[in-house]
Amino acid sequence: MAGTTITLRLTIADPVAGVAYSLQDKANRPVEPRIAADGPISFDAPVTLSEDGRLTGPFVRREGATRRFVYVAIGTSAGQHASEWSRRAKIDVHDIPADLLAQARQGEVLEVVLPGRAKDGGPACATVRPIRTWRAV
Repeated sequence: MAGTTITLRLTIADPVAGVAYSLQDKANRPVEPRIAADGPISFDAPVTLSEDGRLTGPFVRREGATRRFVYVAIGTSAGQHASEWSRRAKIDVHDIPADLLAQARQGEVLEVVLPGRAKDGGPACATVRPIRTWRAV
């Protein structure tokens, strides 16, 4: 079997208003960039859940044998050429619990809530740790 398409929702709780955010595909292209306002911003990433529990697809990157992650592009990386920011947030997806993946296989959307700001006040970047872990919504 080829696997099941599931949806991972990446919600940034407090993005920097006026800055573009987007998913980033494997070719490093921004996908459906949006300018953040004062509230949360969410992106739904379709991914393939294989029979053995691996996640793959156009947004899933890999590092080593087991690490899988999705990038959120920010500022110039999201196509906002005049932005002062050029960042990416790396969101790990390899550690989503098996029981949640089973729910996703049945059609549930899995959401993680992420911080939007780094210590410097700009957009959070590099490996971003959730403020609310994965859950079915």
